[in-house]
Amino acid sequence: MTRPPAAPWYRFPFVWLLVGLPLTAVVAGFTTLYLAITTDDGVVEDDYYKRGKEINRTLERDARAAALGLSGQATVGTGTVMLELRGPVATLPGALRFKFLHATRAGSDQDVEAAQIAPGRYRASVAPFAPGHYYVQVETASWRLNGSYHPGSAAPVALHPGSP
Repeated sequence: MTRPPAAPWYRFPFVWLLVGLPLTAVVAGFTTLYLAITTDDGVVEDDYYKRGKEINRTLERDARAAALGLSGQATVGTGTVMLELRGPVATLPGALRFKFLHATRAGSDQDVEAAQIAPGRYRASVAPFAPGHYYVQVETASWRLNGSYHPGSAAPVALHPGSP
């Protein structure tokens, strides 16, 4: 009696299962390694302990702005941002800091100084914004106001003490 010729090894599905599972794990591992090397998430702070200790100081500035009764409204145009602050005139400085913090990409953040052009009115020059969501902070050494901005939106940014 003659036996039929044996099929080659690659014709058996069980062999592909045995080879395919470890091969998939190796490919996934190299893909993960590639992504870890070539991308930067920009989320983890190098000095996270120091930043954590500063949280209480930041919260004190929010409380100070609320105690002073400060609020404001910012209008973002092409290349400029105009700010109108409401509150006691004696507490309004000659210049203040404007921060546009991108929600996911620290490289898109902007930090500019706004000069006073009239009592309670400030202007600053800004670069074009990348798409996304921005947290807005208007601050001095003693108080801070927060808001939220979406580039392309014509609505003014409402600024108030506390979280945006």
